[in-house]
Amino acid sequence: MSEDALVSIFADESCLGNGKEGDNPGGAGALIEYEVPATGALIRRDLWLSEPSTTNNRMALRSVTETLRAIGAKGAQCRVVFTTDSRYIVDGMTQWVFGWARNGWKRKTGPIENLAMWHDAIRAADGHAVAWKWVRGHDGHAQNEYANHLATRAAADQSASGGLVDSEFESWLSATRSRGARHADPSPFPSRESFRAGAALPAVPR
Repeated sequence: MSEDALVSIFADESCLGNGKEGDNPGGAGALIEYEVPATGALIRRDLWLSEPSTTNNRMALRSVTETLRAIGAKGAQCRVVFTTDSRYIVDGMTQWVFGWARNGWKRKTGPIENLAMWHDAIRAADGHAVAWKWVRGHDGHAQNEYANHLATRAAADQSASGGLVDSEFESWLSATRSRGARHADPSPFPSRESFRAGAALPAVPR
């Protein structure tokens, strides 16, 4: 992935039995898209991971941390459109973290849930310019539905991709449509002209 690449990430999370007593296995999945500058060819990669005992919110945060680390693994600093159906992530990264930082990473109502993981996610975003985008979940959005497929599968079989791997998005979309799924056509790749990064995230303790 080239320096200053424009990257589109669609991420989702799953936790089987979220909030119930006992160990609740979870997963996170992401579809990563980028264009080859010389040809304009669209490249897709998948990433997924799992935990044996977790929550939806933890896995949503890991979807941010692991995908941003993966695209920046070789020092690339990218423009990223990060799309998720998690308000926890979008509201957190566009609103909450700034108030928490001003208050010394504390809340008047008590400790910040998953604070260390929020810090990890912010560190993973360092160097990238990120636009945080929300979509409605389970609404036929093709890339979001695929990210959900990766996350729920990872939660069920407790698997991990071990980094970015060749995507199976197109074959999955064809197969699900043949079984009657009414997924919309994939969202087009964003243009550089339309890209608007969110505010720079606050510094976190080292």
